[in-house]
Amino acid sequence: MTDSTQAPAMTDGFHLVIDALKHNDIDTIFGLVGIPITDLARLAQAEGMRFIGFRHEQHAGNAAAIAGYITQKPGICLTVSAPGFLNGLTALANATTNCFPMILISGSSEREIVDLQQGDYEEMDQLNAAKPYAKASYRINKAEDIGIGIARAIRAAVSGRPGGVYLDLPAQLLAQSLDAEHGKRSLVKVVDPVPRQIPAPDSIQRALDLLKGAKKPLILLGKGAAYAQADADIRAFVENSGIPYLPMSMAKGLLPDNHEQSASAARSFVLAEADVVVLIGARLNWLLSHGKGKTWGAVPKKFIQIDISPTEIDSNVAIAAPLIGDIGSCVAALIKGIADNGHAKPDTAWTSAIAERKDKNLSKMAATLALNPSPMNFHSALRSIRDILKTRPDINVVNEGANTLDYARSIIDMYEPRKRFDSGTWGIMGIGMGYAIGAAVITGKPVVAIEGDSAFGFSGMELETICRYDLPVVTIIFNNNGVYKGTDPNLNPNVPNDVPVTSFVKGARYDKMIEAFGGIGYNVTTPEEMTAALTEAIASGKPSLINAVIDPNAGTESGRLTNLNPQSAASKK
Repeated sequence: MTDSTQAPAMTDGFHLVIDALKHNDIDTIFGLVGIPITDLARLAQAEGMRFIGFRHEQHAGNAAAIAGYITQKPGICLTVSAPGFLNGLTALANATTNCFPMILISGSSEREIVDLQQGDYEEMDQLNAAKPYAKASYRINKAEDIGIGIARAIRAAVSGRPGGVYLDLPAQLLAQSLDAEHGKRSLVKVVDPVPRQIPAPDSIQRALDLLKGAKKPLILLGKGAAYAQADADIRAFVENSGIPYLPMSMAKGLLPDNHEQSASAARSFVLAEADVVVLIGARLNWLLSHGKGKTWGAVPKKFIQIDISPTEIDSNVAIAAPLIGDIGSCVAALIKGIADNGHAKPDTAWTSAIAERKDKNLSKMAATLALNPSPMNFHSALRSIRDILKTRPDINVVNEGANTLDYARSIIDMYEPRKRFDSGTWGIMGIGMGYAIGAAVITGKPVVAIEGDSAFGFSGMELETICRYDLPVVTIIFNNNGVYKGTDPNLNPNVPNDVPVTSFVKGARYDKMIEAFGGIGYNVTTPEEMTAALTEAIASGKPSLINAVIDPNAGTESGRLTNLNPQSAASKK
């Protein structure tokens, strides 16, 4: 006689994590494997998810963050415990600061050993370490809670003001077994994770009344406006109102940079002269001189600020007309209010003054770009890049560095939204290769990463990752032999062979690095060579690197942020 009763099918923590992510339409993980999450990555791949393996967790985290910015779904970064978690934490903090939805998932040591500080492998209280730098932090201890834990992390990452979320998975959780049917029922599909938040009607009317009385209005678009994906409404608001607009760097392309209402070429003028400024997805932080001081001129300012977070209002200066709600709903309400109440276009004296200043500045820039110095400098190299990218508005542009960022931001025009990714709110270096990989994987479109040689050094080993996954990424390195520039002297006469603090190896051939991994390298010294190399690299669709040799004297200390870098006035006797 045989027992026909069969044991119930079982699942475990590994599979439930994967099932919970897939249940919420998350299909890509960026990370670096090791104890205790190697099998989690293997099984995710086996179950149809894409795993992109990096050489350093910080860059995997940056890739996840930019994926979240592009898709409005949390990008996932998977790391090992302790040091791997800390590497990922840098990217998590940056994502939170930039309001990019991201979830850092890290394996961790067993709680009972960590809590008694008994010295476990890579022992660390990761949950509490993450809390100051994340929007939210959670730990899952029981397999039956994996579904609700991941649901909470997803909702926290994308709702309200987006940000980074930390999710702690102790090693013993992953191996826990559970009845498969019970496990399936424990999964949670997040419903409406980003509900619309409608602005109050009186706040809309207050903003409309303020605009109606404006003599010199200005719209300022931040990267939050680009993230919102309310592109059509934002364009309609700008064009229907007739108000000049100024995009922050990652908002470039929401409207094409050659739009007649763009005031980018007259940035200093409009910030100083405007009387009413509409902030859409932009914060009055250091990037906008905190809304005060010389940048904003002597003209009294009144601000209309659209933000999802009430606590952002009045953070630096008084906001006359706060609009609290999601950007799409707020802008749509303003459009309707303009249509219902009528809206006089801005005074022609204002728009004419902007046009005059734009023409003057653009002519001056054109003259500078027309020069062909030898050695090549930032302007002449970027002129070649600009002319090629103008023909390919679909290409993603990643940009970091000091001078490389400053010049490229003003020279390279963008024509489509969410195509420019740069150092962002913190102004940090090291996002280059992570952002490039994330953008290439998520969009399937080519990427051109315009890098300073110093900035590239933070993430250069990810060239191997780019080659391993055969991604269409062209990396351009502006090589002037040093941080800022390569001509600083050694200031210690007692050690004549000592290396100056800002210098690199002179004549470095970064193009040889990518060749070591099977990519295509180019070494260029003239704008004509740049044009030929970039054209060929983009057409190939292969991992490529252009070593752009520029004048070692090109560049200034700290780029445009010289005022933030204090210098000693004392002399040692």
